Amino acid sequence: MPQSSAPIHGRGASWSPANRFEKLHVDLNDVDASLATSVGFVDPDAGDAVQPRRATQYFRDGSKTIISRNSSPDVGFERSVNPYRGCEHGCIYCYARPTHEYLGFSAGLDFESKIMVKTEAPELLRAELESPRWQPQVVVMSGVTDPYQPIEKKLRITRGCLEMLTKFRNPVAIITKNRLVTRDVDLLRELASYNAAAVNISVTSLDASLQRVLEPRTSIPSARLEAIAQLRAAGIPVGVMVAPIIPGLTDHEVPKILQACEKAGAQFAGYTIVRLPWAVAPLFEHWLEEHFPDRKEKILGRIRDLRGNGKLNNSKWHTRMTGDGIFAEQIASLFAVGCRRAGIGKRPQLSTASFRRPCEQLALL
Repeated sequence: MPQSSAPIHGRGASWSPANRFEKLHVDLNDVDASLATSVGFVDPDAGDAVQPRRATQYFRDGSKTIISRNSSPDVGFERSVNPYRGCEHGCIYCYARPTHEYLGFSAGLDFESKIMVKTEAPELLRAELESPRWQPQVVVMSGVTDPYQPIEKKLRITRGCLEMLTKFRNPVAIITKNRLVTRDVDLLRELASYNAAAVNISVTSLDASLQRVLEPRTSIPSARLEAIAQLRAAGIPVGVMVAPIIPGLTDHEVPKILQACEKAGAQFAGYTIVRLPWAVAPLFEHWLEEHFPDRKEKILGRIRDLRGNGKLNNSKWHTRMTGDGIFAEQIASLFAVGCRRAGIGKRPQLSTASFRRPCEQLALL
């Protein structure tokens, strides 16, 4: 971790840890202050602290396929579509951060400021759905990074993918922290009429001041509750993901989150425990030192207890999402009781019965 740094306004990470696949690493936090000023590496929001100014950059992703396969028994789905790689939301705890290292980037600032954009995603999706090899099944958007991160408002790639899924009537489940999902109510309502759509709004905390530093470019808590209400009013199955639960920081909010989301219209709920793989662990530790130094050791100690191995992460299947031990059992019980008291049920089973290939129907005519 860097010897010292200051938070960057609007960013979750304030530094970029070394890429585990690269031999060379340049840490801009160690740049001499006078040199940093001369080349424009001073963040005006950080006072005298030397920080690289990070405008978000977007790069074209040349992927030739768009539907990804997942074989993990822990996530509840097998197929997903990710229109973006990297995520400007900047959630400090995001377990997807290390995926940026495969691109030669860092899991820190790079992950939230260098976004790969799959501009051809809708057409790639159309081609895969048209293929006779495609067996209709639920597609999740997005299994890795948020499909409704800020640039989606302009690029509309996620909407283009939803248009294709609607055309084929292929079921879709969405996970997002952004109220922008309500823009696509028209498509989701049509899919819902075939029992082929569900939306999960992720709510980590109801505390807006915590959300601003934990998930800096996501929708504020009240906007997420409004999104739940709008989706429910439109007849679209909607639930809440209380994720991730961070012991010692957000776990006490679980009952209140469930109550607030049910009041807004949430019909089902799920949860995960914070995961800190690879570079996410030092990033999260440093973030705690910046924002909650008095609670840092308690939070890290609870996470180590949950992982059952004395470390901040345990990738063992079947427990990596929920944890092990007494604290994991307490959180599971807290969540179950909270759902029962709020009257929140189970996730709906989406249907593939209405799936169609428009090209085949045209051939019949």
